[in-house]
Amino acid sequence: MLILASSSPRRRELLEQIGVSYRVQAVDVDETPLPGEAPRPFAERMALAKARAGWMAQSSGLPVLGADTVVTLDGVILGKPADRDEALHMLGRLSGNTHRVLSAVALVHGDREALKCAETRVRFRTLSPREISDYWASGETADKAGAYGIQGLGALFVEHIEGSYTGVVGLPLFETGQLLEAFGVAHGGHGAAASKDMQST
Repeated sequence: MLILASSSPRRRELLEQIGVSYRVQAVDVDETPLPGEAPRPFAERMALAKARAGWMAQSSGLPVLGADTVVTLDGVILGKPADRDEALHMLGRLSGNTHRVLSAVALVHGDREALKCAETRVRFRTLSPREISDYWASGETADKAGAYGIQGLGALFVEHIEGSYTGVVGLPLFETGQLLEAFGVAHGGHGAAASKDMQST
């Protein structure tokens, strides 16, 4: 079993997909990029900060998994939109362009820490203003980096993907599996059963 330092339902579903038993430990981390901080170091710093915060907040002694997903275009980080105007602006920038999604995952167990990051290139077809407006109205954009969800209606916009699909969803399972193996955390083919008995704080 491990602790998931995230309240994201998408990350919970992905852990369940690979048969990982877990509990949720929500954490509060300042997600403001440092001045001049590049997207990849930012994603990696956030994943590690969340895992460390989760380790400090729980008392079970279980390994803690933290993750962060960053959408970036032309070196600019596109976070979660604050409102309709920002969401429409982000989607307008992504329209007809290829952007990068950096999904970092970290495991912390006491003094032991490990980190991996998946990079995926995602190509959007050209979107009409009506499509962008309707997508905002769907409610799917609000809590997602880059203002879209590839696992939902946003899939209709994706013309091409090169890299980790699950990384774009929010947790790169290949890299996560490597960390689980290194820390001896059971999953999928190792007899683990996913737990839905989650603990939130």
